[in-house]
Amino acid sequence: MPTFSVSLPDEAATERLGGALAARLRPRDVVALHGGLGAGKTTLARAILRAASGDPALVVPSPTFTLVEVYDTRRGVFWHFDLYRLETPEQVLELGWEEARADGIALVEWPDRLGTWLPVDSVAVTLAVAGNGRRADVAGGARFADL
Repeated sequence: MPTFSVSLPDEAATERLGGALAARLRPRDVVALHGGLGAGKTTLARAILRAASGDPALVVPSPTFTLVEVYDTRRGVFWHFDLYRLETPEQVLELGWEEARADGIALVEWPDRLGTWLPVDSVAVTLAVAGNGRRADVAGGARFADL
């Protein structure tokens, strides 16, 4: 899988990356958002969802407590999962995982909680604090190679 790194010095850079990702995502794609607390996973998910909906003011709350939020956008149905509080991988099935995988696009914060439920062909985005901004390492198929 091609991997590249991109510097995200500010929120505008994160929004541009989110827009580029949203333009390439298709139903049944999974975006695995890796990174520690405060690394920018929700910020990037919010940018992807706003770009996919065409609404820069779209309200995108963190699904920390709801565990999943669903958005019907012009690019398809997005499922935004925050799995931090999952105790077992199988609990994702109670959140609509199979429906999301059937015809939706899944954005997954804390994808390590999925265990073997995480598809091997997921687009992996690893976010980290870098200086005053962030860095994103992206690994995905050919559709994402030219981001």
